[in-house]
Amino acid sequence: MNDARYMRSAIELAKRGTGWVNPNPMVGAVIVKDGRVIGQGYHEQCGRPHAERNALANCDEPTAGATLYVTLEPCCHTGRTPPCTEAVQHGGITRVVVGSTDPNPLVAGQGIEALRGHGIAVIEGVERKACDDLNRSFFHFIQRGTPYVVMKYAMTLDGKICTSSGKSRWITGDVARRRVHEDRLRNSAIMVGVGTVLVDDPMLTCRLEQARNPLRVICDTNLRTPATANVVTTTNEAPTIIVTSITDIDRHQPYRNAGCEVLVIPRIAGHIDLRALMAALGQRQVDSLLLEGGSTLNWSALRSGVVHKVQAYIAPKLFGGSGKTPVGGPGVDEPGAAFRLSPPVVTALGDDILLESEVIECLPES
Repeated sequence: MNDARYMRSAIELAKRGTGWVNPNPMVGAVIVKDGRVIGQGYHEQCGRPHAERNALANCDEPTAGATLYVTLEPCCHTGRTPPCTEAVQHGGITRVVVGSTDPNPLVAGQGIEALRGHGIAVIEGVERKACDDLNRSFFHFIQRGTPYVVMKYAMTLDGKICTSSGKSRWITGDVARRRVHEDRLRNSAIMVGVGTVLVDDPMLTCRLEQARNPLRVICDTNLRTPATANVVTTTNEAPTIIVTSITDIDRHQPYRNAGCEVLVIPRIAGHIDLRALMAALGQRQVDSLLLEGGSTLNWSALRSGVVHKVQAYIAPKLFGGSGKTPVGGPGVDEPGAAFRLSPPVVTALGDDILLESEVIECLPES
C-alpha cells in the first residue's frame, strides 16, 4: 500500500480549506479499502465537521477494515464538534496513517493513543514535513496564543520598494501579485502602518473569486488615518481595527461611526507596542497575520521580535535613486548583529522570484 501517495492526496484536499478554517488547522482525509479510495473529505470551515467525519460521510461503501489517511492527528476531545477518534472507531477503521501530530494540549498524542487503545494500528509521520507546512500558523498559535506573522514586501534588484518620488505600483507582475492575494486569503489578518494608508490609500482586500477578506489592522500611533480612507469607508466589505496610543474617546468616534474598531495599545520607543498588539489579536483568535507595511513598520516589527517569516518578492528591475528599502529604522551597527534567516525557499513567479525564509534569530528590543 502506497502510504505516501494517499497522504499527498489528503494534503491536496486539506488545501481546499485555505482561508476558511482559521483559527483551526487545514486537514484532509482519504479512506482506502482493498487498494481503492472509497471516501475523502477535508475540514471546510471553522465550526463545521472535521476532515475525518466528512470522509466517513462521503464513503460509498462500508468502511470496516479500511485505512484512513489524515494529515493531522485526529482529535479526541469535544469542542465545536465531537471527537473524531470516536467516529473512526465506530466506522470500523482498522488502520490510521497520520501526517502531523497535533500540538494542541487537548490532543498532543492522546488522539493516537486513543486509537491504539481500541486496537487500531496507527502509523505516524508519513509526509510529515509537507503536513507540518500546511499548518505553521496553527501550530504557532495553539502553542503561543499569538499570530504567526509573515513580513512581505516587493522590491527591485537594487533593493528599492518605491521610486525616489514614492511610487510603487507596480514593482512585480501579475503572477506575483496573484500570489500575494492567495496569501491574503490564507492569513486571518493583514497589517500596515498609517504611512502606507496616507501614501497609497489601499483597500487591503483579497481579490480572488469567492474569497474571504482578511481583518485589516492599521498601526496608527498618533491617529492620523483619514476618515475618508478606503480602510475606514469599506468596513462593510472587510473589518478594520485602528490601533492607536491615543486615549481620547472623542477622536475615536469618527472611526467607530464608520464601523471600525479602535484598539488602544501603549507605545514603546515611540511606536505601538507590537508585542502587546499581537497578544490582543491572539485573544481575538487571529492566528496569522500578513505584514504589508513600509520600511518603518517592518523595522519596528523585526526589532520587537514578532516576525516569524519573511517573503521577499524580487522583480528584475532597477530604480536607483533615493527610493526606500524594505527595512528602515536605524539598522544594526555590525554585520554580526543582523537578523538571521533560514536558507530561502525560491519560487519563480513569471518574471519575478519569491524568496521565503524563517526568522531564526532576532535582537531583543531595548
